[in-house]
Amino acid sequence: MDKKLTALILTMEECGELTQACSKVIRRGGDEKSISDLADEAGDVLCLIELLVRLGHLRQIDLDERKKMKKLKLKSWSNLYD
Repeated sequence: MDKKLTALILTMEECGELTQACSKVIRRGGDEKSISDLADEAGDVLCLIELLVRLGHLRQIDLDERKKMKKLKLKSWSNLYD
């Protein structure tokens, strides 16, 4: 299978696992195991995002710009960024 396609499939799978880990933190009240699993899954997603950049699916400059935009949105409608 093509590397670019494989990277997209793995990213989808890892995002699903991160979603599950977030849910377990909520259900388990943030116990040590669920927090550790969350860190593992978040790291896996970050790794795959970096791979998508390296393979040319994404551009780092676009990701950085989008992060700035999202932070501004969060500042305007939540207290997550003070």
